[in-house]
Amino acid sequence: MFFTYILLSKVDGKYYYGSCANIEIRLKAHNSGKVRSTKGRRPLVLHYQESFDTKSDAIRRENFFKSIDGYNWLKNQGII
Repeated sequence: MFFTYILLSKVDGKYYYGSCANIEIRLKAHNSGKVRSTKGRRPLVLHYQESFDTKSDAIRRENFFKSIDGYNWLKNQGII
């Protein structure tokens, strides 16, 4: 099982989009400062997640979220 996730920073209110195989371990890595892109934005909370059978599907969905079409879809769904 693979996941695409959205984290919300409690410091600046911004979102981080990612994908992984184990969401609990990945969230701990983000909050412990091991991920450079989120180190200064801690603490982070899991805001949204989707699960996939393959890693490639999870990465494809992450890339969609990072696109303007994905941003608009997330806004229209009330996710962000």
